Amino acid sequence: MNLKMRPILFVTIVLSISMAYYIYTPLPSTIEEPWTLMLTNAFVRASMQLSFVAHDFGLTSPFGLLKLSSSLVEIKANMSNARVRITEESFGGAEVLVFESTAAGEKKSLKRSVVYFHGGGWTVGSANGRFPDQFNDAFQASKHILTSEVLSRYSIDPERVAVSGDSAGGNLAAAVAQQMALDSSIRVKFKVQALIYPALQALDFNTPSYQQNANMPILPRPFVVRFWLEYLNGSQSLASTLLANKHIAQDLGPEITAVRASIDWTNLLSAEVKKNYQPVVALQGDPKLLEKLPGLLDIRAAPLLAATELLEAVPPAYIMTCEHDVLRDDGLMYASRLREARVPVTVDHYEDGFHGCLSFAFGPYAFSVGKRSLGNYIHWLNENL
Repeated sequence: MNLKMRPILFVTIVLSISMAYYIYTPLPSTIEEPWTLMLTNAFVRASMQLSFVAHDFGLTSPFGLLKLSSSLVEIKANMSNARVRITEESFGGAEVLVFESTAAGEKKSLKRSVVYFHGGGWTVGSANGRFPDQFNDAFQASKHILTSEVLSRYSIDPERVAVSGDSAGGNLAAAVAQQMALDSSIRVKFKVQALIYPALQALDFNTPSYQQNANMPILPRPFVVRFWLEYLNGSQSLASTLLANKHIAQDLGPEITAVRASIDWTNLLSAEVKKNYQPVVALQGDPKLLEKLPGLLDIRAAPLLAATELLEAVPPAYIMTCEHDVLRDDGLMYASRLREARVPVTVDHYEDGFHGCLSFAFGPYAFSVGKRSLGNYIHWLNENL
């Protein structure tokens, strides 16, 4: 071998090993396409970490680079095709995309409709607003859609409208459904709510699913905390406090004590789910934390904290959960609370599922669980809406 080639070969080997080390992530045996998930996760993780580095240097917000990259692949109105017409509208001051079927005969009868809020940690693919601005946008847009003017314009059956969303969008969907129930001025209500692996609380980051899936693709536990802090307009320096559950420490007074029952997974989760885990209880916390993060106890940000009397008024629910997802127990606890309030609930759980799997139903990174979850979600809507 040429001596000049040896350094190049050595560097190539080192880089290859480093890349393989970065990509490889131990995964449960139930994941059917492990290497596809590892490659996808490596790309997501690298994008997140680059965004965090840019923030540390004062160049962007914590998720600035992610927002920039996502803006380059936004769905535009000119993507309409022979089957679906996509238009940009403004409802209640919020920018929305309207997807309409162009199939023959569609306009001759009233149509079902789904108001859908996308995921992305309230950050990726979203405007710069934080809580409560994003919730207010979602709520006002929903109220506008349910007016007779809009329902008539799009030939929507007022008795067959659903609210739905995935991840952070599932959070917004649940919160909007609750606020709709509280607002007596709204005549038309959602028939059902469909929540896809929703994030529903920011008080306990050590539920069994957070402990079990702390490093699982595509949403490891530290990333969730960063997303919540960004949404609640908090300093990223508080991440370690939240990860250690110091924000619900025993010495923080009656406000925290009053909401603990709403997130008490030792009562809300099944014996099978919680059998290998113990609660993480901090003895001392920051007494000024609620001043720094007032949204922690606001049900518009954390729908899981809603009183039972409010939950009794929300529409029947579909909740998708994934075994290998830090947010799994948020969905399962909400299902338990809704059942206690006598609200019909369908839990669609995937033993081989991971966070975001429904988004991987098509394309080069399609997963079998993505196809199944999307098909079952649509089937439930067809049967119940």
